[in-house]
Amino acid sequence: MVEKLKESFFSVIPIVILVLILTYSIAPIPFFNLILFLISAAAVIMGITLFNLGVDVSLIPIGKHIGSTVVKTRKLLLIIILTFLIGVFITIAEPDLIVLASQINGVPDDVIIISVSLGVGLALVGAFLRILFQFPLSYLLIGCYVLAFILSFFTGNDFLSIAWESGAVTTGPITVPFVMALGLGLASMRADKTSEEDNFGLVALCLIGPIITVLILGMFFRPYGGSLMTVPDLNSVSDISKLYRSSFPDYIQQIALALAPIILTFVVFQIFKTRLRLKEILKISIGTIYTYIGLVLFLTAVNVGFLPVGYQLGSILYQNNNGAVLILVGMAIGYFVVAAEPAVFVLKRQVEEVTSGAISERSLGIGLSVGVAVSVGLAMLRVITGLSLLYFVIPGYIFALMLTFVVPHLYTSIAFDSGAVASGPLAATFMLPLAIGVSEAKGGNIYTDAFGIVALVALTPVITLQLFGLVYSIKAKLAKKDMVAPELEETIIELDYSLSEQEDESDGNPAASIDKPEPKG
Repeated sequence: MVEKLKESFFSVIPIVILVLILTYSIAPIPFFNLILFLISAAAVIMGITLFNLGVDVSLIPIGKHIGSTVVKTRKLLLIIILTFLIGVFITIAEPDLIVLASQINGVPDDVIIISVSLGVGLALVGAFLRILFQFPLSYLLIGCYVLAFILSFFTGNDFLSIAWESGAVTTGPITVPFVMALGLGLASMRADKTSEEDNFGLVALCLIGPIITVLILGMFFRPYGGSLMTVPDLNSVSDISKLYRSSFPDYIQQIALALAPIILTFVVFQIFKTRLRLKEILKISIGTIYTYIGLVLFLTAVNVGFLPVGYQLGSILYQNNNGAVLILVGMAIGYFVVAAEPAVFVLKRQVEEVTSGAISERSLGIGLSVGVAVSVGLAMLRVITGLSLLYFVIPGYIFALMLTFVVPHLYTSIAFDSGAVASGPLAATFMLPLAIGVSEAKGGNIYTDAFGIVALVALTPVITLQLFGLVYSIKAKLAKKDMVAPELEETIIELDYSLSEQEDESDGNPAASIDKPEPKG
């Protein structure tokens, strides 16, 4: 617990310091709104601590057990159906997705949630079939993104950014650890040389799947109106207390609904297939309680405190400063915000384990932070200039997909997963409101200008980590080349062979061979 607490504290505290610096310099916000943010930051730290502790002993083991049990059935049709249903269940109540759906006027929340859930279910089926038939992940990603590019030209302009945003938002604190663990379970049935590569790539497909389904949805719906965000009017600490008391019941229910399908699925598998020992079940149950409490604290804090402060901060930043300052501030916020994403901790830990330390948690964290900093800077440029999201995602993903041909497959899988993981709840509840606040203060269209920031957050880490993998691969090849000796072993074999002949010729007299000069080296 202490270790997790330290990790959470040092991840969130840079964001707090950055907001304090902005508040007392170029973007002053009301005193009690700042107090709300500080209280929320403390709750976020505690929420991340409990969440990470719970994930280790509940969601990841559940995902592994379900994944391996599904494969053991050996019935392809049943495996496909179960994988699809699991994908739908873990997505349909994803908290980040509910937040996104509630911000879109003109489209029923349930329609967006169901469309995204279907996309994740289909993506998981595709990911499983890829593992089963050993289809290269890069080819599957190329096909999916080309389809998404084509559909983007047929989707309404106002819905375009929402579609690309939906995939990135879906990969939240529940979906990511469960899907990654499910991948470990699915791949565990094969112990060949590519099995470790199959541990990754599922999250990447769970990002592009919803984008495709929501792009299709955008052909039939169109959003309207402005943002639904409001900044609370606070005059005392008592007002903050009332705000939390009124919000807690909603998130207690919401997280219960989010975890219920996963828990029920595990219970069904436990009764009919897995049949774990009581000790293991108790351990998973305690971990689930930690996960539940952590998520309630985390999502209540970011929605009550981080979301309105981010929105208010964006509006004040635009009113008091020029575009260059906005871009620089956005990059600084992006760099530090990604470090506090709960799912990023899960990814960094699993990546270091699978690569046997070749990619350390620290280097992966820096790579993600740099990528997200560039993302938010580009997003602020979009808000200011009104440039279409396609000007960024099409060239960006084309470049990323081209890199898949020169980067080792394992790094490709990790890179595309990292993009999905970086776009977690803090991106949806702090950076997106920041962009919406800037857009509305500017008088722009939030659906074309502000939405899309999370999609860009999911893009740049993909490129960053593939470049990281390319550099590492080149260094490894050079190091291997330097270690090659100049045919020494072959020379020794030939000498041994000739010496044995001399022994034969001397009828076994050892002196005949001993008198031979020793080979140099």
